[in-house]
Amino acid sequence: MGSAALHIARTGIDAQDTRMRVISNNLANVNTTGFKKDRAAFETLAYQVVTAPGSASTQETKYATGLNLGTGVRVQGTSRIDRQGAMQTTGNSLDVALDGGGYFQVQLPGGQLGYTRAGNFNRSAEGLVVTSEGYQVMPGITVPENATAITIGQDGTVSATIPGQTESTQLGQIQIASFANAAGLQSVGDNYLIETGASGAANLGIAGQDGRGNIRQGMLEGSNVNVVEELVDMIETQRAYEVNSKMISATDEMLKYVNQNI
Repeated sequence: MGSAALHIARTGIDAQDTRMRVISNNLANVNTTGFKKDRAAFETLAYQVVTAPGSASTQETKYATGLNLGTGVRVQGTSRIDRQGAMQTTGNSLDVALDGGGYFQVQLPGGQLGYTRAGNFNRSAEGLVVTSEGYQVMPGITVPENATAITIGQDGTVSATIPGQTESTQLGQIQIASFANAAGLQSVGDNYLIETGASGAANLGIAGQDGRGNIRQGMLEGSNVNVVEELVDMIETQRAYEVNSKMISATDEMLKYVNQNI
């Protein structure tokens, strides 16, 4: 019985250590553009059924509750909290933020498509609209070298003034990707997510339509991490870790007593 208690306490320590890692990552990304915090979800391990509820206790009576002994806990997984981050004004014409749902689509190395909420875009030497890493925003938009007064509408329409023309020229349109289950997207680092079987295929459309957010030019979406909330969760995790550690110490003392006195 003592060894079982040690095992259960160890699973509690492992689970709280994983939760602390999730909280640590959230706090580390408190200033990351477009970052969405994660939350650790727990589940119980298998139960040992000593006495099943409803089984016969005597020839005439049955157990009302039974006896089930748990074997510990583990982290079931992490879920991304897609709460909107605060809008930050930058004044940069190629900085854009999504006010609402959806993701910008980016072509990653190797041709794979990635999805991000970080809209801190730039113009490459070839005039393409790219991310800070140089990945092309899809569908591709080319800004002429002599273009001025770049404007991006709420629907993603990109226009610019070309010398010698009296009216602005439409250069293209930024499309927004939505997913049947956005929580199923897989984080791969550098602010990018990729499609998985759980997320479903990307559904591209116009910003502001069918649940997609409007595009705000000259702004960036900040991280949705709340430092106070994370500090409270950190303290709670630390206390749970300490309690499980004390459980190991207490169980060890009980086993030592048994070995020395019985």
